[in-house]
Formats: sequence, structure tokens, C-alpha cells
Amino acid sequence: MDAHANKVTASDLDPSEDSAASAGPLHSVLPDRQALSAVSAWVHDHSDDIFTDIQDLVRLETPSTDKQLLDQAVVWLRQRTEQVVGAPEDTKVFDGREYGDVLALTYGGTGDAVVTFLCHYDTVWDAGTLSDWPVTVEGDVAEGPGIFDMKAGCVQAIWALAAVRRSGLTTPTVHMLFTGDEEIGSEGSRDIIERYAALSDLVMVFEPSEKGRIKTQRKGTGRFFATVEGRAAHAGSHYEQGVSALDELARLTLALHGLTDLAAGTTVNVGVAHGGTRSNVVAALATAEIDVRVSRAAEMRRIDTALAEIRPHHPQARITLTEGWNRPPMERSELTTGPYRIARSVAALLDCELGEIAVGGISDGNFVAALGVPVLDGMGAIGGNPHARGEYISLSGSLERTAIAAGVLAALRVRHP
Repeated sequence: MDAHANKVTASDLDPSEDSAASAGPLHSVLPDRQALSAVSAWVHDHSDDIFTDIQDLVRLETPSTDKQLLDQAVVWLRQRTEQVVGAPEDTKVFDGREYGDVLALTYGGTGDAVVTFLCHYDTVWDAGTLSDWPVTVEGDVAEGPGIFDMKAGCVQAIWALAAVRRSGLTTPTVHMLFTGDEEIGSEGSRDIIERYAALSDLVMVFEPSEKGRIKTQRKGTGRFFATVEGRAAHAGSHYEQGVSALDELARLTLALHGLTDLAAGTTVNVGVAHGGTRSNVVAALATAEIDVRVSRAAEMRRIDTALAEIRPHHPQARITLTEGWNRPPMERSELTTGPYRIARSVAALLDCELGEIAVGGISDGNFVAALGVPVLDGMGAIGGNPHARGEYISLSGSLERTAIAAGVLAALRVRHP
């Protein structure tokens, strides 16, 4: 199958369908325990296939910046989804240009609800990582680059949809989105994600769980770049004629760190700084990279105000701040707790415990919540060590999460009018 077949752009989404989902809480009708048990049994009966798919996808290296490798993963995801779930009613491959493409597969349902599955197939791992860190399986633990974040979640999404479609239970229409640039900010996929989210009653994000828990709150994040311009001078004979960019950057760093409010869930960190040329020259230029994390939209506004008011200490220095917010916070609200309660109830019928947690990390679920669309985030793998050597998943946990996701699909009804 050609990775470039049927490529479209975000503008090819039908504008007439761009209406946001109706306001109101999610409504669910839980399947009975026997029906859910049958779904879970079907998932467990296909455990070997699921585990093989996870390993096969991990063995396709997909660094966010390698377009050729990303294209190979799109082909695999498209083929495997069609083999497991069946032929979709609609297939779109949105051209990511320099980023990974977005694969969108739509499966019609037997109910009125509409759900979007949100998965990313890119990872933080460079090509060649598998050469000295291959996929391994020991007992219940599988390890490999990107397996936790979030190759296993992609596979779980495929098999969850297959399980519920074969169960005879009511199934919503499902848009399956596989994106290829989440780890580098979702610049190419954000518009597509938001367009599909606006059509949905629920977006289920197959990002990995945090200690097995659903993520009902995420911080928003901003990445800012500071450029400080001064004036060079001999540090010995003409010191007073210089304007030190490094002096300004040091003062700016203290001011920025002073904006941190741990009680409010806000951190501001100058993580990278460069400046100057030689020790005997007053530095004419300095730069810094700044990471900002906030738990509430009000804190975004406070930080914005503070940044707008920054002025250099020396009147002849100049400070320029560029870039800005990448993702708004996903605040804990009915948009996140409502779907979580449904998932927790489904898990209970399967004799599983499902907790919730607030995390500092971000996902594409942040975009969804900002639109006012319910989001169930962290439905992916159970495991640990994301973005680190030793990244792993629990294989039995993947089966459990797949069954829960299928149960949520079966339980979902349209929101109250």
C-alpha cells in the first residue's frame, strides 16, 4: 500500500461538518457484566496477535523528524487496522509535509454518538536505537523504544474498536486519528485534531497511563525564547562603554523564576542559556530557552501579563521574547471527570480498579479540552520510564486497557440535548 495514496490537506475536511458537539454532560448506559466479560474474553483470546502487533510497531522506528520512517508506520497502521477491524467507511491521509502524516480512518457505528480515537505514532527515539536496544519480552514485561509512549496505545486502540464491533453491542461512529508529530509539538496535526474533535461527543486519548491512572488534569505548556542584545566593549579598558547582555540575562532569569508559583501549579524554568564570546569582552548577545507550565488558564493570563511588562535593566539593552504557548492546560472539570467516571464504572464491571491523577506532562488532549469537548486521556499502556532507556509496558495491562476502552465505546450515548 502506497504511503502517499489519497493524501489530502486539512482544508479538505468538509466545512459543513465543522460544528462543535452539543453542550451538556456525557450520557452512558453500561452494558451488563456478562456482555463486558465476553468483550474482555475476546480480547484475551487474541492476546498473541495483540502482543505481536505491539512488537511489530515498536520495531518500526519512527523518530518525529524522519519523514521516510514515519511514512512506513502510516502504511503499517493503515493495513493492520483494516485487517483487524475491517474496511473503514472513509480513509484520509493528511499531508504532514515536513511532519508525519495524519492517518484518519472513520468507522460508522450503530448508535448516535461520535468518538475520536487520538493516537500518535512518532517517538523521541532516533533511528538506529533498536540496534543496541531491541524489543524484549520477559514474562509480563515488554520493553523497547517508544513502546510505552505510545506504540502500545496505538495497537490497543485498534483492537478495542475491533472488540466492540464484534460484540453485538451498540457502537458509536469512531474516527481513528494517528498523528506523527506529537513529540515535537503537533504543529502539523493540531488543526486536524481540533477539526475532528469538534465533531465528537468524546475524544479518547491513548497516551500511556500514569501508574495505571486516567489523566484528568494536565498542565499547559509554553516554550519561549529570549534574545538579549547589549553592546560589546573591552572588559578592561572600556568596560563602562559596554552593555552586558549576560548581566541582563541573569537579571531576566531571576525575574522569570520569580514567576513560579508551586501552590498554583505554575513553574517557569530557564533551562538553556548562551551568551558572550570571550571573558575579556562585555557580552553583546545572550539567548535563553524558557519552559513554562501552568495548571489553570488564569495562570496563563498572569504569565502573559508579566512577560509583556518585562523591561531591560540597562536602558540601552534590548530583550525580545518569541514563540509562546504550545498547549493550553487541561483543567480538571466535568469534561475530564465525566468520561473518567464512565471508564471507572466499566472497569469495575471487569473487576478492575481505575484511578485518576493530575500530571505535569502534556498531550494532544489539551487541545481537545480547550475546545470544550469531553476527553478521556491516559487510556493507553500501563508501564513506565517514558522517554528513557528501559521504557516498558505490562502486557496483561494492555489487554485490560483494551477491554476497558471497548466497554466505554459500548456504554457511550449522545450527550443530553
